[in-house]
Amino acid sequence: MPNLSLIILYVDSAPASAEFYTGLLGRTPAEASPGFAMFPLAGGVGLGLWTRGGVAPPVAAPAGGAEVAFMAADVDAVHAAWTARGLTIAQPPTDMEFGRTFVALDPDGHRLRVFAPLDSAGAGR
Repeated sequence: MPNLSLIILYVDSAPASAEFYTGLLGRTPAEASPGFAMFPLAGGVGLGLWTRGGVAPPVAAPAGGAEVAFMAADVDAVHAAWTARGLTIAQPPTDMEFGRTFVALDPDGHRLRVFAPLDSAGAGR
C-alpha cells in the first residue's frame, strides 16, 4: 500500500501562494519554482502548491474544492492571528461534535480548517 506523502492544491500562482503559506506556516518552501512549491509538514507529509495552468492532465474542477485541516491547542488564538493577517473567515470559531473549529480561506478559495478535537472526557471546547 502506498503511503500518503503529498497533498497538492491547485492555485492561480505557485509563487504567490507560496508567499501566503510562508507567512501562514512560518516556514519557507523546501522546493520552489515558477509552477510549483512544496512545504514539508509534520509526519512526513508535504503541502504542494501547483499552478493550475501547468497541471497535467489539466484540472477540470474549479479552485477551492479542497480543505486542509490543522490541529491546534488554542483555536481562538489562531483565529485571532489569522484574522489579524487579513484571512477571509468562512466560519467563525464554533463548537461542533468533534471539537472547537473555524474555517478560513486561502487566496484561491481553499478551505483551511483549524480544530481542537475533543479529548476522551469531552474537553477541547
